[in-house]
Amino acid sequence: MIHKCIALVVPARLSEEVTAGILDVRHGTLQALYGPLDCIVCGDWQVYVRADSSSGLRPNVRATQLLHETGLYLPEVAGNALYLGRTDHGWDTDAPAHLIRLAERLFDTRLATAELV
Repeated sequence: MIHKCIALVVPARLSEEVTAGILDVRHGTLQALYGPLDCIVCGDWQVYVRADSSSGLRPNVRATQLLHETGLYLPEVAGNALYLGRTDHGWDTDAPAHLIRLAERLFDTRLATAELV
């Protein structure tokens, strides 16, 4: 069964737009799109990043900055980053509005689906 949520996607390439949109968030689908994934959990949200980030992927300075702004001081993130919400039971859900608004402020952009959350 398809499980769609509003996801905040922060590409590693600075030339690519940060987006917030509807995405099929089944684990198999995410791995097919982004490769092997690790998950970082923080309160009501989580971020999926490449599990094999040491394999020559380009650093994702925007995702690293967003993590720092939320209070997570982790080593540099590499590859694309996918932010989602998280329920009390650990299920994926829509990226929280406060995270989308923070990304809008940090990256000086307006994310079209911000009104949906």
